[in-house]
Amino acid sequence: MKKNEQKRRQALKKTMSLIFDYGEMAKRSLGKHWNERTAAEKKQFTELFATLLENSYAGKIESYNNEKIVYIKEIHDDDHAEVKSKVVTAKRDEFTLDYRMIKQNGKWMVYDVVIEGISLVSNYRSQFNKIITTRGYGELVKKLQTKSDELKAP
Repeated sequence: MKKNEQKRRQALKKTMSLIFDYGEMAKRSLGKHWNERTAAEKKQFTELFATLLENSYAGKIESYNNEKIVYIKEIHDDDHAEVKSKVVTAKRDEFTLDYRMIKQNGKWMVYDVVIEGISLVSNYRSQFNKIITTRGYGELVKKLQTKSDELKAP
């Protein structure tokens, strides 16, 4: 990655961390396995999960080119909301893009992204549960660490 690309990626990650609640996303992605973790394991998992999301999501954002995001509506109750939108590509293709949010300390934070009806958190939860059930939590951490190292490599 060139120096300007690295700077842009760092700025993008910083902005993402202001709107994405990685702790809540990590907790929901582990599902029933979250409560079995120690405080140190939760911290480590959240950091690995944040790195995974930052890099995969930042890559998608950087690949956007002339797409238009159209706000459709928002649904909310006291401390949960869903912002519904659609993305229209330059070729006029469309897909839905919804953000599920939670209000914490007076600030709305994203805890899930739903693309074409598929929840990012549910998708990860399914994958993580399969790995934990068949090979153990340690194997999941090892896979996330390897992926994190690959994403950080120049």
